[in-house]
Order: sequence, then C-alpha cells, then structure tokens
Amino acid sequence: MSKLRDRIYGQYVTASGETSRLSSVGDMEGRRPTMEHVIDSYFPPDKSSVIIDLGCGHGTLVHFAHKRGYHAMRGVDVSAQQVALAARLGIEGVTEGDLSSTLAALPPESVDGIVAFDVIEHFTRDELIDFVDAVHRVLKKGGRWIIHAPNGASPFVGAIRYGDFTHELAFTRSSLEQLMLASGFSHLTCHECAPRVHGVKSAIRFVAWKLTRLVLQFMDAAETGELRRDSLLTRNLYAVVWK
Repeated sequence: MSKLRDRIYGQYVTASGETSRLSSVGDMEGRRPTMEHVIDSYFPPDKSSVIIDLGCGHGTLVHFAHKRGYHAMRGVDVSAQQVALAARLGIEGVTEGDLSSTLAALPPESVDGIVAFDVIEHFTRDELIDFVDAVHRVLKKGGRWIIHAPNGASPFVGAIRYGDFTHELAFTRSSLEQLMLASGFSHLTCHECAPRVHGVKSAIRFVAWKLTRLVLQFMDAAETGELRRDSLLTRNLYAVVWK
C-alpha cells in the first residue's frame, strides 16, 4: 500500500472512535433498519448464496446477513483493527486480507454475490479498472455486485468525497454505467440511500428528506429545464451490478 493508506488504514478504528462506541453487537442496533433494507432489497433471494463482503469493516452487514439467514456470507477487510473489533464483538466470518488478493485466490465464476460498501471510492481510476475485472471474473453468470459509494450527483457530495482522507473518487449513475457496461457486466440499477423509517425520529427525518428532495429537484429542473423524477440526490448511492 501507499504511505497514505498504510498510515490511515493501520489506525482506522482508533481514528474513527469506533472502539469506544462499540462494546457489543447490541450497539449496532441503530444500523439494523438500513442493513435489513439492503439485504431484503438487493441480496440474492437464495439464502444459501455464497456472498463475500469486501472491505467489511468490523462486519456489521455480515452480522445482520447471518441473522437474516445468509450463513454462507463472509467478510474480508485489510484493517487488522477492524478484524480485531469484529472478533471482540463476536461476529463470525470476518478475516483480514487484501481485497485484490482475496479475489485473485477465488476460482472463476465461484461467487453468487460481492458486496463493496465504501470501497471503490478509495481506488485510483487504474486500480478500479483492475478491481472491476477481478470482481467480474469471480462472479457467476447472473451474479450481482452490490455497491455503496459517494454520489457525485448529490449537492452534498463534498462532505462525503472529502470526509475521508483516502477517498479518490465519487460516482454517478452514468459514470457507473460507463465503467461497468464497458467491463462486461450486463446491466445495473442505482438507488438513493434515503432514511429508513423505524420510529418517530426517523419518520420525521424521512418526511423532512422528502420535502428537501422536492426543493432540490425543483432547483435541478430550473437549471436544466428538465424534471428528472429518478434523480439520485442522497450523499451516497447504492448500485446493484449484474453479470
């Protein structure tokens, strides 16, 4: 890795303060609605599917996927601190490893799903081309790649794009289509990361976001002369890419 990545990734948990915030899996309950939405909306329907979460951190998604019945899912992360935190939390199936080496060790067309949350924005463009090719190689025909990344079309993207010193890129629906279709994938869909309703506070957030979104759509229409109802305006986006 580069000097930058060595320094930041080596202290990722310490620098983020996650050690002090997480003492048990119960402390992750606030993430449950979002994780269950991702699992229910974007995961393969067959719960025996082989799924690998690349850059899984301390295994939040792995934990909730296991709870949802996806017992063949495992996670890999380059940060020893993240993997150690997963072990302290009792989350099974999280191992330390370089993401590219992990993909290279897998047989061709051997995996039903790949997850990469907050990963592809850390690559340079040339590195990302190699990573995309590696994912394409290991996915089965009809397999899917689930991505969470900074949304370059959001008016708030600067807070995400520059919120992490190791971020290199942000993406839009069109830029992801350009990359993935040119790399042999068949199609993809993109979705907003809108607030999930799971109580009074989150319901208020959801309504506030819907109203804010209308204003942002109006501003976009005023500039472009076109009202695009499928605009992606949240700071991050989800993408599901099919082979």
